[in-house]
Amino acid sequence: MTTTRRHFVRAVLGAGALAPWATLSMAQPLAAAAARADAPRFAFVILRGGLDGLTAVPAPGDPAFAEARGVLGQFAAAPLPLEGPFALHPLLPQLHAMYGRGELALVHATGLPYRERSHFDAQQVLESGGTRPYELSTGWLARALAAGGAPPMKAVALETAVPLVLRGPAEVDTWAPSNQPEPAQDLVARLEAMYRSDAALAQALARARGLRESPGMAANPASMGGMGAGLGGGGRAAVTLATKAAEFLQRGSQVAVLEMGGWDSHTNQAAPQGATSNNLRALDAALAALREGLQPAQLWSRTVVLVATEFGREVAINGNLGTDHGSGGAAFVLGGAVRGGRVIADWPGLAKKDRFDGRDLRITTDLRAVMRGVLADHLRVPRTALDATVLPGSAALAAVPLLRG
Repeated sequence: MTTTRRHFVRAVLGAGALAPWATLSMAQPLAAAAARADAPRFAFVILRGGLDGLTAVPAPGDPAFAEARGVLGQFAAAPLPLEGPFALHPLLPQLHAMYGRGELALVHATGLPYRERSHFDAQQVLESGGTRPYELSTGWLARALAAGGAPPMKAVALETAVPLVLRGPAEVDTWAPSNQPEPAQDLVARLEAMYRSDAALAQALARARGLRESPGMAANPASMGGMGAGLGGGGRAAVTLATKAAEFLQRGSQVAVLEMGGWDSHTNQAAPQGATSNNLRALDAALAALREGLQPAQLWSRTVVLVATEFGREVAINGNLGTDHGSGGAAFVLGGAVRGGRVIADWPGLAKKDRFDGRDLRITTDLRAVMRGVLADHLRVPRTALDATVLPGSAALAAVPLLRG
């Protein structure tokens, strides 16, 4: 195998010339054997940009909520009630249905040890699992997979490159959709002949073909009962990624990572067709698609999904009818394995005297305690590994109990 030929196949696969099959990383191939049918599944959904937790999970029962939030505390439809002072945004009806079935827990007033307001630094901490930016260069989930015992768990990132959270000592693959046309069969046949003598390249090509030809691997969101209907392009893309995540979790991966961007809501945050509203619709549809995709294989009952963002927003509205970077926010934990139907919060209150720096929702639950609960109780990562390598600096945190008894 010459360097030229190997570079060529990387370009072919990376550019999506085999699309709409898939764009697959060749760095660490997925194992052909599927994970055990009874093995736990975990999905981590990263909301990049800083979700406003008080929009997604408002607290209308807090005495200071209406005054603190102004027009952002007013909704086009009634918020969907939860326990205590909390509610869900009216654009999250399918998540509310999961809450009613006991499959969704909300964690409020949560966040990271990082208290500054840089997207880049906060996302680095979110994915590395450290206590400060660039303290760690690998991802907490990659380290957890390596520490989980034998055989090691397999993971897939629904992205064109491996995100930081999965970089490190773990077996990871990537998949991303492509809009490129179907390749000619003659081209595929010639590629097969060219790479027959190279095991790695032949395996990568075979896996790409397998993804295209396997039942249930269609890229059309309509295959998920039309859950992408009525959404914009970004919403349909989110549903596609969630659909694919469910398919990979059926086919051999135990862990999937996907992300949604666009949560930086500095302006016109409450606009009915604005970015935040459209993102909430997309998030609701995508998580419902993930659930539906895991139901036929009866995997939902063994699944936990963690949805988190790098930081919350300031409590008060800014001069552009949006919110600026803050600290505390909300996280979602859902799945058939989750003891849901509850809001987990040591609520600090929204009065100005109760806010961090007089501006932000105060963090009272460290997000790493939520991660510890998932990793220890669901993925069975030993506590010694959590303390020493997976989430160093978190040993004093009590893991948040999240699973059904």
